Amino acid sequence: MNVHIARPLVVCTLLLAARVAVAQPAAELPLWTGTAPGSEGKTGDEVVETSQSGERRITNVHRPSITPYLPEKGKATGVAVLVIPGGGHRQLVITHEGDNPAAWLRERGIAAFVLKHRLAREPNSTYRIDVEALADAARAMRTIRSRAKEWGIDPSKIGAMGFSAGGELVAMVATRDVAGNASASDPIERESARPDFQALIYPGRSGDIQPTATTSPAFLAAAYDDRQDISEGLAEVYLRMKRAGVPAELHIYGSGGHGFGVRATNQRPVGQWLQRFLEWLGDRKVLAAADR
Repeated sequence: MNVHIARPLVVCTLLLAARVAVAQPAAELPLWTGTAPGSEGKTGDEVVETSQSGERRITNVHRPSITPYLPEKGKATGVAVLVIPGGGHRQLVITHEGDNPAAWLRERGIAAFVLKHRLAREPNSTYRIDVEALADAARAMRTIRSRAKEWGIDPSKIGAMGFSAGGELVAMVATRDVAGNASASDPIERESARPDFQALIYPGRSGDIQPTATTSPAFLAAAYDDRQDISEGLAEVYLRMKRAGVPAELHIYGSGGHGFGVRATNQRPVGQWLQRFLEWLGDRKVLAAADR
């Protein structure tokens, strides 16, 4: 494994559906001007490690950011998705759970934004999941909504997709009180952080996901051969959503394990979950039939 210290996001190569597409995101955007609240006194650059297969993982995040994947204007559907990679809150596995799904969505006219958030469980971290990491996810949603017109996005069609630990954060912003503060001096903070739809892909801490009638509609996916708390836990989340009156669609694939994400090596049917997500957006009337 190669290790290097880096601030900018490097160009990655995306292999999907037996073809090669080069994912070229826009420049990384910091979520806060200056120091993020809760990161005062934190020093050191991000650590980026690259596996032999070319997948990257990131640690030591003190400057949370989003990286936009914006579709060409002729392809743009007006829909946007915040993508939050997993990694157990110890790291961000940002290739197959960040860049790859973001590039896939962009190719289909959906603006995607990959979040780098602060990590509460890496060694010696003072960050907390329910405080700094959640604040990063909420700030990312608010930032996207505040710049929707600039990016050609319909502010009523902004969702969030999270993998594993990232799914925990998506569920939080989709269920908690994250309304904007109308009197805030920062215009970004005036925006709501609630996603208009959510995709929870093998999320962790499913017992903490307690939907109410106002919870965002949900697309749920996991594999039968994942850990019991993940696969059975997600089925329980679906039942809770149904009881709460939250529109939801559940996919439990026969194989795929934990962390299948978006990889060229994923086999059918689990390798087609993003297409099912696109169909669900169409069923929800978020996407027009011509865009699916």
